[in-house]
Amino acid sequence: MAALSCHFHPINYLNSHKFNRRIKHSISCSAQPIQSNIKVVINGAAKEIGRAAIVAVTNARGMEVAGAVDTCHVGEDIGQVCGMEEPLEIPILNDLTMVLGSISQSKATAVVVDFTDPSSVYDNVKQATAFGMKSVVYVPRIKLDTVAALSAFCEKASMGVLVAPTLSIGSILLQQAAISASFHYRNVEIVESKPNANDLPSAEANQIANNLSNLGQIYNREDSSTDVLARGQVLGDGIRVHSLVLPGLPSSTTVHFSGLGEIYSIKHDITDVQCLMPGLLLAIRKVVRLKNLVYGLEKFL
Repeated sequence: MAALSCHFHPINYLNSHKFNRRIKHSISCSAQPIQSNIKVVINGAAKEIGRAAIVAVTNARGMEVAGAVDTCHVGEDIGQVCGMEEPLEIPILNDLTMVLGSISQSKATAVVVDFTDPSSVYDNVKQATAFGMKSVVYVPRIKLDTVAALSAFCEKASMGVLVAPTLSIGSILLQQAAISASFHYRNVEIVESKPNANDLPSAEANQIANNLSNLGQIYNREDSSTDVLARGQVLGDGIRVHSLVLPGLPSSTTVHFSGLGEIYSIKHDITDVQCLMPGLLLAIRKVVRLKNLVYGLEKFL
């Protein structure tokens, strides 16, 4: 579609006989294309984070929910599954190819958000690419080998994909602060708490340990008790992680640094999945311009 843009231009005419001016107006019009909304497909829509994403995308400017894929609640309206006041008239389907094929006929810009699992991410991205769609992948336990394979595939296909180990802005800021602190301290430990024992150490703890280890420094040199189980699991170059699991606890990550006569601690708590939505909307808006794979939402902060 196109919008008609019109402008009024005053034109001065000088009458040589009477030496007076007459002003007339001309109108110039030009057709300008209207930027359509980004069509968003949520793969894993029935999950808690998927339902939150449906609501966030629906309420966001410049984008709209175009499809919902999951193996649960198949055939039900995704708006009703999310508890929205009105149905979105978009049924949950368990066939990603069918959803992508239907959306691709509109020729609109589309993004597939993947909340599934590490084993299916590669095939999901390939399917989205086949239909000319970009992908945002938030699968915390995705393996680096899979990311490398996706990167090579995206490079060859010139297709943008954003793989986000975390969508939390606060978590990214904590990681950046930890990197800055690591240049000044050589003793560091990570303490995290979770309401359940799934995936420990967490993706956040692993990411922090990897970031600090990639700086080429060895931490906690003076502590010889690395084999004592109560001292926690060692990640990277001597960084220990202690995981506390109790029902009702918020998801929390604290990084403790120490030096002579001082302790420096950085903490981040997640109390609701809603904290991931600003990062998700940012990822959707940024991925449409990519032509390769980008790992980490922090590249756009």
